Amino acid sequence: MSDQVSRRLVLRSLVSTAGTIYLSRAFVFANSRQKSSTITIGGTVVDIELAEVSDNTLRLRALPREHQSTMPKGNESLVANDWPGAKAKIDESGQLKRFKLHNFSVNTSADPLTFAIEKEGGHQIQKLRIDTQTGTLSFELGDAPVLGMGEGGPQFDRRGNIDPMRSGQGGYRLRTFGGRVPIQWLIGTNGWAIFINQPTGTFDLSGQQGLFTPSKTTPVPFDIFVVGTNDPIQIMSEFGQLTGRPEMPPLWSLGYLQSHRTLRGPEEIMWVAKTFREKKLPCDALIYLGTDFTPSGWNTHNGEFIWHPTNFPDPKKMVDALHDQNFKVVLHTVLEGRKLTGTVHDACTAPPLPSGRTADHRWPDDRQVSCYWPVHKQLYDVGIDGWWPDQGDGLDGPSRLARIRMYFEGSQQLRPNQRVFALHRNGQAGMQRFAAFLWSGDVYTTWETLKNHVPIAVNTGLSGIPYWGTDIGGFVPTKEYTGELHIRWFQFGAFCPLFRSHGRTWHLRLPWGWNTGELGISEVASYTGGAADPDPTELHNANVEPICRKYLELRYQLLPYLYSVVRECCETGLPIMRAMWLHHKDDPAAVKRGDQFLWGRDILVAPVTEKGVTDRAVYLPQGSWFDFWTNEKLEGGREIKKQVDLATMPLFVRAGAILPFGPIKQYTEEKIANPLTITVYPGANSAFTLYEDDGQTFDYRRGEWMGIQMIWNDRASRLSLSLVKGSRMLPPSRRELRVGLINKKTEQVSFTGRPITVRL
Repeated sequence: MSDQVSRRLVLRSLVSTAGTIYLSRAFVFANSRQKSSTITIGGTVVDIELAEVSDNTLRLRALPREHQSTMPKGNESLVANDWPGAKAKIDESGQLKRFKLHNFSVNTSADPLTFAIEKEGGHQIQKLRIDTQTGTLSFELGDAPVLGMGEGGPQFDRRGNIDPMRSGQGGYRLRTFGGRVPIQWLIGTNGWAIFINQPTGTFDLSGQQGLFTPSKTTPVPFDIFVVGTNDPIQIMSEFGQLTGRPEMPPLWSLGYLQSHRTLRGPEEIMWVAKTFREKKLPCDALIYLGTDFTPSGWNTHNGEFIWHPTNFPDPKKMVDALHDQNFKVVLHTVLEGRKLTGTVHDACTAPPLPSGRTADHRWPDDRQVSCYWPVHKQLYDVGIDGWWPDQGDGLDGPSRLARIRMYFEGSQQLRPNQRVFALHRNGQAGMQRFAAFLWSGDVYTTWETLKNHVPIAVNTGLSGIPYWGTDIGGFVPTKEYTGELHIRWFQFGAFCPLFRSHGRTWHLRLPWGWNTGELGISEVASYTGGAADPDPTELHNANVEPICRKYLELRYQLLPYLYSVVRECCETGLPIMRAMWLHHKDDPAAVKRGDQFLWGRDILVAPVTEKGVTDRAVYLPQGSWFDFWTNEKLEGGREIKKQVDLATMPLFVRAGAILPFGPIKQYTEEKIANPLTITVYPGANSAFTLYEDDGQTFDYRRGEWMGIQMIWNDRASRLSLSLVKGSRMLPPSRRELRVGLINKKTEQVSFTGRPITVRL
C-alpha cells in the first residue's frame, strides 16, 4: 500500500510541474489537498477514466465511485469490458490539464466538465462537455453529414433532428419509415464517430452542437467511445472492434425468400412450391407465418409450437416434400414480455411448461433463455431450416440481444456445424456477431415508403447491421399498390442482403401473382387509415412476372460477387449496402447522396422510387463508370439523367471492377457445370478476391475455403490470378473460368491454384 501511495505522490508532482505526462499504462491525477473537489454527475460522485482502445479510438467512462464493484456488465453490446491500452484516471476535478495517451491528447477542465480530444499533431477530433447537474452531453456536429444511428428514424443526414431513440414498431412513423432499431453510433463524415454504450437517451442534433440527454434519472455510468480518423473504412473497422464483426450466414439465405400469410391447406402450400419450380423462378426458402397474426398459419396460435392440423396434417412429410424440391423451410415465432435473461448454456430454474402447450400467455414477463429455447427442438426434429422471430418490442436492449444470441447459439446446440438463419424485427448493437438478419417492419405500401427505405438501408448498414431488407411490396396494401410499385420494390429488394417478399394480400407478393385475375385472400379489413386492396384492373398485369424473373436471375448470377462481399463484411465490418462516403469521402456531392448506394465496392445502385418516371437522376462519383445495361462508359463527378423503362433500375459499375458472374440457378445449392465468367471493366488498376466455401457449415473457420485473388493491371491489360494464402482449392481441383473485358469476347482459362496471368 505504501508503495502505491508513494507512486501516486510522484505522479502528482510530475503532473503539477510538467503539465503533460506520457504513459504506457495508467496513472491517477488529483489536485493538491487545498484545491481538491470531487466530480459529480447528476448528484452522483464519479471517477472518470480515459482509456486508449486503439490508435483511433478513445474511451471515456464516468463510473459511480461507491458502486463500481457491484455494477452490472451493461447491455452486452461490447465484445470486451476492457482493452490493454494506455489509461488515465481522473478522480478529482481541477483546472485545465492535458493528458497524453500514446496517440491521443486530452485537455480537461472542470467548469464545465470538458474533454477536448486531439490527435495527429494537435488536430481536434471532438470536444465533449458533460452538464454535471443533468448529465447532458454535448459534442461537435460539424458541417458534414452525420450518419448511422441504427435502423429507421429521420433520414438521411441525421443533423437537424431530435431523436428519442425509441425502439420498436412505435419508434418513428411506422407506415413510411418502418421499425426503429436505435444504435447510439454516430458517424461524422468529416472524420469522427461516437458510440455511447451507456446510458441510453435522446439525441438532439437540431443545433450547432449535438446534445445527448440520458433517459434515466441517474445518468451514470457513462461509457463513451470517440473515434478519430479520416479513413471511413477504418471508422467501420473500429466499430467492429468494439461490438464485433458480423458472422457468416448460410449461402441460401442470400437467395430469394418467399413469405406466406393466411394458408388454405396443404394443397396451396405445395402449389406455391411447385409453381416456382415449374416456372423456373429462382427461390431458396419458403417462410410461414403463425396463426393469430393471420387467421390460418403454420401453428395453432402465436407463441405455440404446435403445427396447425389443417395446414400441416403431417408436418414431417410436408417438410420432407419441400426439401425434395430444394426449398428451405422457415417458421415464424413470437415472444412477448419485458425481460429475457441468460444463455442457452445456463440451467433452467423456472417452473416447467404446461404439458403440450407453449402459449405466450403462460409465460411470466421475466423469462430465462435456457427455459424457452428447448421448446424449439421439436421443430428442428421435423427438419425446419430457419427462424423468423417476431415481436419483442417490449423487451429491453439486453433482452433483445439475448434473444438474438439464443437463436444463434441454440441452433448450434442442435446442429453443431450448421450456420444459422434467423430474421428478427428488433435488434441491438452487437447483433451482427450472431449472423442476425433484420427487416424493417410493418410498413404501408406507398411510394414514399419505398423512397425512405433507400437511405434507411444505408444507415442501417453503417450501424453494424449488414443483413437487412424490407417487405417487398410493403406489408399493408393501399390503393397505391400497383404492378409498377411492386416491380420497383422488387428491383430494390434484389440488391438488399435480405431478398424477401411479404405482406398482406400475400398472393400479390408471388412473382406471378399480378397476372392471375384475383387477389387471393384479402387481409386489409383490420387496418384503417389508407389500407385498401389494389385496383382490380391491375390483376391482369403481364409485365410483372417477366421483370421479376429478370431480377431474380440477375441476383443469382451475381451471387459469387455478393458472397465475396459478405465475406469482406465479416472480415472488416464494412456493410454490404454502402454509403457513397465509404469509398468517395473526398467527393462532397457523393457523401451527401442518400438516394443511391454502393453494393459492395464496385456496383452503384440507384432505385427508382417515383411513380411513372421515364428518367432517374444519378450522381456518379469522381472517376469513370460503366452503365451496367448498355456498357456505355461515363465520366463521374457529375449528375446524369438515366433513361428508365419499367424493367430498368439504374446500375453502374466502376472502372477497374472485376465482377464474377455465375450461371442462373433455381436455388443456391444447384449444381451447374457452366463456368464462372470474370468480367473486367477497364480504366483503372484494381483487385478483387473471389471467396467460396461450402455455404452451409463452419468448416471455413478450419481452413476449408477458397480465395482467388484477382489483380488487374490496366496499363498492361493483364489479369493475374492466384490462390489466397491460407485457403485451398475446393472441389473441383481445376476451375474453368471465362475471363474477358467488357464488350469483348471471353476466353476460357483453367485455374488449379497455381498463379496464372491472362492478357486481355
